[in-house]
Amino acid sequence: MREQWEQKEQNAQYKERFVLAAERIREINQETAKPGASVAVHGKAFASYFHMASGFLSDIHAVYVQQAQNAFCNASLEELQNRNARLYQDVTGKNYETSFANPDFAKRQLGNAFAPLLCTLYTELRSNIAYAFEGRLFYLTTLFELFIEVYNIMEQQDASPEEVKSAIYYYFFDYADVTVMDSLRDSFDPGRDFAANIICRSDLNDLRYLYLFGEYITKTELETAHYLNSLTKQEIQDMASTLTEGFRRGFELYEIDLSKKHTVNIRYHLGFERMIREIIAQFSEMGLSPCICRSGVSIRQRNLRGKSGYSGASPNKQYEYDHRMDDALFFDKAYADRVLYIQRQGLEKLRSLCSDYAGPVLIETFGEVPFNPVEKDTALHYSEKQQKEKLAYQSARGLLNNEYIPGDQTSFSIISYPLPEIGRQFKEIFKATIRVNTLDQTRYQEIQTKIINALDKGETVTVTGRGDNHTRITVALTPLTDPEKETRFENCLADVNIPLGEVFTSPQLKGTNGVLHSPKVFLNGLEYHDLELTFQDGIITSYSCSNFEDAEQNKKYISENLLLHHNTLPLGEFAVGTNTAAYVMGKKYGISSRMPILITEKTGPHFAVGDTCFSHEEELITKNPDGKRMIAKENDFSRLRDTDREKAYFNCHTDITIPYDELGDILIHTASGEVIPLIKEGFFVLPGTELLNEALRDGSI
Repeated sequence: MREQWEQKEQNAQYKERFVLAAERIREINQETAKPGASVAVHGKAFASYFHMASGFLSDIHAVYVQQAQNAFCNASLEELQNRNARLYQDVTGKNYETSFANPDFAKRQLGNAFAPLLCTLYTELRSNIAYAFEGRLFYLTTLFELFIEVYNIMEQQDASPEEVKSAIYYYFFDYADVTVMDSLRDSFDPGRDFAANIICRSDLNDLRYLYLFGEYITKTELETAHYLNSLTKQEIQDMASTLTEGFRRGFELYEIDLSKKHTVNIRYHLGFERMIREIIAQFSEMGLSPCICRSGVSIRQRNLRGKSGYSGASPNKQYEYDHRMDDALFFDKAYADRVLYIQRQGLEKLRSLCSDYAGPVLIETFGEVPFNPVEKDTALHYSEKQQKEKLAYQSARGLLNNEYIPGDQTSFSIISYPLPEIGRQFKEIFKATIRVNTLDQTRYQEIQTKIINALDKGETVTVTGRGDNHTRITVALTPLTDPEKETRFENCLADVNIPLGEVFTSPQLKGTNGVLHSPKVFLNGLEYHDLELTFQDGIITSYSCSNFEDAEQNKKYISENLLLHHNTLPLGEFAVGTNTAAYVMGKKYGISSRMPILITEKTGPHFAVGDTCFSHEEELITKNPDGKRMIAKENDFSRLRDTDREKAYFNCHTDITIPYDELGDILIHTASGEVIPLIKEGFFVLPGTELLNEALRDGSI
């Protein structure tokens, strides 16, 4: 009710402006539709651009009006599908080749000077789809007005790119006081219940509900929802409890009082609403209310690490890739400082909501065909100065968030399920994934304790690849002072990180040397071929891949999407995966390359570049089931958290796995010179771990 009141209050302020802006946009559409129409001296292509964009905004206005009148509730499935297709048609399939959202096409039509500006503007205008469905009149009005302002500039014969860029810059700068605060409320205020209302109040057997979110809906989302509707009530309850109980156990593991928390953030892919509804019910019994916010739609919210929130299908991954750095158009230190200032004010204002926040739960999905992007020079990219400013901003923002929502006072839980895109065996793979997610914890606890005891005897661990994988790396381990009470590896069972099946540590940087290689790997939604990272004293010193013919283009690809514009990254985690059942599932169904890192990291040793697993949680006391305290929680960078916090964290963590069939040996080297084999030629050989080989040999899940 509070959210509805706030929305009405805000909408009342902008209603008259919105009506006037919508009328002017209709006029622009008519002006630019005339035969031979041109925008000042800039030519017919510019008239075509403004005609297309104004037509799209007129459609948005119609969606807002229909949504306000609840017209979609009475529309047929076919009507809703046609509306959804029309809103996204400009960036889907072959249409994208001749869309002004495509930076290549925009450059050909509009020229070097104006194309990046108008292409980016149109991309931002497309965020109005979400705002229309949510009835957010502030965003609709101000974006309509920005479009009109740019059109007015372009009508002048002496219009300059600088004027257009200035209009866009000040749109983001001036309205940051509203947009930043809104983003915070979306994340932490359960009163922002647009999605929760659809999930909890709709008839989920009537798949028309999927079109009420305003996301792009494909056969995948429809088939997912249909399949979940076919499961029994008990199956849905079990799927939900695997996640909610894992979340609760995470608080027990870290000895945090869950009873003091009142909200939980739920992130998922559309189609899983039946499961989400049950998750909401189970969390309600724990005293937790859901915060379910949409993944960011504005270019100011783009994240190179992927989406965070609920989302539908991607209308076009190349489109999203082309626009991943569109904020380069306006991002500078002044903008960053303003956002950080408003962020602090907002967090202070919402201090009680921050205190209530228990953390996120994520339902990841997999099965999509791996994406190999086309690199376009016409797409916006950060300058070297912007890269440094962006990293500094992200670091400051991470520290600020941790100040109000300390990492050692929240937890998380994450699980993954396949989408129908995985193939014709979708149902079998889904059932197999459930089995992988619910393996016997007692059995794995015992085996992983044996592995940890062996690893705790070592000073270093050597990992080698075999076949096409030429990994050869030595990892240095944190010294133990009291082996009877301390451990350097955490025993990972099915709590925060589902499925179970790994033991992990934060390695020592000094003494960690070698090459990490993967013939083919899927990271952060992108595919890499022959990825090779060289480490010296735990730091990446060189990197390469073979995605493109040009070596420099390959380096740029890694720099932007894996290093995330950092000059280098440290090795933040070393782990040994033990979930051989998950590995067999990938091989049995031929989906190894399409499984998410959440599962694949359990199917062999993995290495994470970036922060440690204990980022912002170094002081939190954690113990393994055998009572030993985990002491390997920091490295040379995170140790700076009390003296030079801006250099302590990188705000990224990307896992890279060597699957068992590419794995040679894992050998533990002790101070006395003894070598303890853990894995030889991809099979476990440490006494007490032989059961893990059963799945590898007989193919059972």
